[in-house]
Amino acid sequence: MAVIYTRMRNRVHVNVNQKVRIKDIAKIIGPEELVSSIEGALLLTVNSEDKNIIIIDLAQLIMAIQAIDPHIEVETFGPSQTIIEVIYPKKKMSFVTFSVIWLLMFIGGGITIMNFHVDVSMGEVHQKLFTLITGRVDEKPLLIQIPYSFGIGIGMILFFNHFFKKRFNEEPSPLEVEMFNYQQDLDRYVIMNENNESVRHLDDR
Repeated sequence: MAVIYTRMRNRVHVNVNQKVRIKDIAKIIGPEELVSSIEGALLLTVNSEDKNIIIIDLAQLIMAIQAIDPHIEVETFGPSQTIIEVIYPKKKMSFVTFSVIWLLMFIGGGITIMNFHVDVSMGEVHQKLFTLITGRVDEKPLLIQIPYSFGIGIGMILFFNHFFKKRFNEEPSPLEVEMFNYQQDLDRYVIMNENNESVRHLDDR
């Protein structure tokens, strides 16, 4: 009796009409010839009727492997489900739409920062700092306000660890960490509700 070890992947992305094979959703370890035949086995073909999420659980994977050879003993570790996300062709966003969205976000971000500074009386703080440093009273201490404004922008770039597509180091930004946590919660929700219509059974392939 041959023994193989398998570890299912958490999430994979596929395209419409793509043939999904065992190697796409799981890592197989065992005798080389046996692994090759298992990895190439077809699980399902994604079609246009599928929704954007398909779930393959461990029981379905074991059944597919033993359909190749019922004498195979499967040892498993890692996740017990793989979430298959179907990527549909997306319409390209027009330049006008992109510009409007960018402008709204820019204005919204600016208003948010200004409201925060009003709430904490940042203008008065700058005036008092200017008076303490120079001994003069100035209602618009630009020598402090201009460097402070540049500092906000530079600080945000360093905080989010991105300048357009350039990354300063390999450390994930706080936004990426939050997106990762959101994706983990979303995956758990989908898996817990796997009996919904979003589940694709291998018998339908």
